[in-house]
Amino acid sequence: MAFVSMGLTDLEKYLPERTEPADFAAFWEQTLAEARSVPADLRTKPVDTGLTTVTVDDVTFPGFGGQPIKGWLVRPRDADGPLPTVVSYVGYGGGRGLPHDHLLWASAGYAQLVMDTRGQGAGWSTGDTSDDAPSGGPAHPGSMTRGVLDPATYYYRRVYTDAVRAVDAVRTHPAVDPARVLVAGGSQGGGIALAVAGLVADVSGVLTDVPFLQHIRRATEITDAYPYKEVANFCQAHRDKIETVFRTLSYFDGLNFAVRATAPALYSVALMDDTCPPDTVFASYNHYLGPKEISVYPYNGHEGGGPHHVPVALAFAASLLKAPVG
Repeated sequence: MAFVSMGLTDLEKYLPERTEPADFAAFWEQTLAEARSVPADLRTKPVDTGLTTVTVDDVTFPGFGGQPIKGWLVRPRDADGPLPTVVSYVGYGGGRGLPHDHLLWASAGYAQLVMDTRGQGAGWSTGDTSDDAPSGGPAHPGSMTRGVLDPATYYYRRVYTDAVRAVDAVRTHPAVDPARVLVAGGSQGGGIALAVAGLVADVSGVLTDVPFLQHIRRATEITDAYPYKEVANFCQAHRDKIETVFRTLSYFDGLNFAVRATAPALYSVALMDDTCPPDTVFASYNHYLGPKEISVYPYNGHEGGGPHHVPVALAFAASLLKAPVG
């Protein structure tokens, strides 16, 4: 694998023009108002995991259309007082997995809500949430083009709304400090976290690793890797629908959320990443409105910083949430 983009000096200055629909803000205001007409009811069921240092709840909360979204709530056993909390989102194709997949944040003194991703979880980790909303129209296998001919039916309208409602719901739990909630994720999860940061003004921070769904049209032009390739394949078959596709995607492009996000953000990027090319990550980072920093991993691909990035993320979270770092 080789470097897949421009040099780091040029990446640091890369600030492409955004494509934002005139009704972008109104679209999301209406979408979230409809979703929030259903109370943020977090239903919990204790799970016996055999683990002795954490408490795990199987949780359900209402997402887009009031549809039930699953998750795990993992927290330190016998912790005192409402806890700072990380709401985390999962990479493409995966679901919430198993509780013992998610022990890092509880080990560092935080509560963590892991949101299941509707309609995913049949790839590298299991999921338990169906995508019950009809999207209609043709779609390439995968999630990227599901309902892509209309922003109202597009798959990520439902997912981003679910993600906002995850924050709303976890804040109602007595073990959670609602004033100290950070959103986090890698790849697709990182893109979802950035969308939430642009839609929920008072999250405490954002951890976004090698984020997907940034500068989407550019990504489809410079990489043959999936999942962006799903969009290119759809446009190859539907030659007359290309501008319709990218108009829809502009409602979900991370650049248009980055310019609205004010919470402190820690990005990570890998310069040999052909899944989420570095210029798409830097485009988002350079447009990001709030305080920000970025960790660059020059010789890595989509694994990004991996375990080497964990101490950086823990320190960043602790600086915002005042929780112990282990």
